[in-house]
Amino acid sequence: MNALISHWQPRLADIAQTAAGDDGAHDLQHLHRVWQSASQLLAHSPEADALVVLAACYLHDLVNLPKNHPQRSTASRQAAALASEKLAEAGFPADRLAAVAHAIEAHSFSAAIAPRTLEARIVQDADRLDALGAIGLARLFYTAGRMGSALAHGDDPGALHRAPDDRAYALDHIECKLATLPATMQTEAGQALANERLDWLRAFRDRFIAEWGGAAGN
Repeated sequence: MNALISHWQPRLADIAQTAAGDDGAHDLQHLHRVWQSASQLLAHSPEADALVVLAACYLHDLVNLPKNHPQRSTASRQAAALASEKLAEAGFPADRLAAVAHAIEAHSFSAAIAPRTLEARIVQDADRLDALGAIGLARLFYTAGRMGSALAHGDDPGALHRAPDDRAYALDHIECKLATLPATMQTEAGQALANERLDWLRAFRDRFIAEWGGAAGN
């Protein structure tokens, strides 16, 4: 298996790179990190097909639509279809194509497709881990800037007296979405890592609010 991974990883990275856009939160480095996290999870699940996981990690964002795009929820299905075409053209093992496609379809939060295989559960966890911790924080503010969101609400950054709105205020995204991710993790190892990274994010949020001049809340 190690030989297959070594053979396919650069080829998959090349396929991903040719389809990459200008979104720095979903660039090639993101794909490398997702595979790195998936490798950690695979160590706890040696029965999983690492080649399927590898391919899905590198090709899950072949179609990457902005978070505010009306067809955002269909992006993972589009990515799965395109990945199947690209992999078939590249000579990827045909008996693994369906498993890769399912793992790509199921990785997306907005698609709400339940992962049916261990490989899909690992890929979903690995992708969501990259939304947490220090890297997740950087990606949060980068994406918010591209969408034109403010850093935080001017008078109530902790959303103590208003409904949170992460489209308007970047800081709200921590509690609106990121705080929900650990409970969605499909593997025990993924959940442990997610909880650790969420604790870090919440500590940052409290420090941010203290420096902003509000009360921490939550």
